[in-house]
Amino acid sequence: MSNAFLVGIGGFLGACSRYLSSKIINKYWKKSFPMATFIINILGSFILGLVVTHPNLVWNLQNELKYGLGIGFLGAFTTFSTFEYEVLQLVENKKPAVAGLYVVLSFLIGFILAWAASHYL
Repeated sequence: MSNAFLVGIGGFLGACSRYLSSKIINKYWKKSFPMATFIINILGSFILGLVVTHPNLVWNLQNELKYGLGIGFLGAFTTFSTFEYEVLQLVENKKPAVAGLYVVLSFLIGFILAWAASHYL
């Protein structure tokens, strides 16, 4: 199967999963902290840590997994642009403390989960 096809299929599934996950999370989370993007991005960091360092845990399809899940699905599932937009919105809405907390927690927890996935699973 072509790598571009795998990235495309993974991207389609990742984008749909992101949209549906956001809808579900936002249905229950009504506070100013952008919880949907936060959860999606840290979950994506954890899964990418698994895929990159332990591809045999999921399937024995290293290249297919790398392109389809790592680049396609997780590339579309997680998003830096939405993260940046939400930080900007928090600052413009005069919530700089929430914006700062969001940035710090996103980076730290995302990094810790990616590291944990690569070292402990």
